[in-house]
Amino acid sequence: MAEMIKINDKTWRFEDDSVRFFLLCGNERAALVDTGMNTPNAREMAEKLTDLPLILINTHADPDHISGNGAFEEFYMSPAEEDNYRHNGGKGKVIPVKEGDLIDLGDRTLRIIDIPGHTPGSIAILDEKYRVLISGDSVEDGNIFMFGPYRNIDLYIKSMKHLEDYDGQYDDVYAMHGSIPVKLDIVGKLIEGAEQIRRGEATGTEINLFGNDVILYKFPYAGFLCEAK
Repeated sequence: MAEMIKINDKTWRFEDDSVRFFLLCGNERAALVDTGMNTPNAREMAEKLTDLPLILINTHADPDHISGNGAFEEFYMSPAEEDNYRHNGGKGKVIPVKEGDLIDLGDRTLRIIDIPGHTPGSIAILDEKYRVLISGDSVEDGNIFMFGPYRNIDLYIKSMKHLEDYDGQYDDVYAMHGSIPVKLDIVGKLIEGAEQIRRGEATGTEINLFGNDVILYKFPYAGFLCEAK
């Protein structure tokens, strides 16, 4: 069972083995951001913490982020992510969101930022009132998956450069893996590392991960798991 940890009176994080997800409460409704890897009861857990009407927003649709989605008839997600979601057995109706969309929880507005690359429809969520960026898997100090059919490192680099447009609008980065919060200077470092990989200048180590032969490019600030050549 995921561990529930209070961040403040309106925010909780759920630690589900190696992944986490969040509950954000406004004055009128609350939002789950992702539903974890081993938490089909994610909705039930959230509803023990708030009586507000509950919505779900998915940062992306990899299997370790959607285990509790089945409790929701509909949820917010980038339409570019739906193929990945259905491929992973996801059910329910996608309410499409895109760059610049605002989701108002009541005195707490969440701004959607498109950051494709890790997956086609990865998004970040800017919690404007609390000045927090919820970054999904794209910004973290763990190992970022960039192998498999839905990954695109060129799009990833472009998205991280786009994310720099939001510098100064948040004070903390909440990632779904690795440390929380993540250091604020990590976005620029991730761009630098991904560009080194793209140019063939980085040295990696071939490993087997879940039956896949991949190359781990490990930097002091994070790692990238890429296709083996």
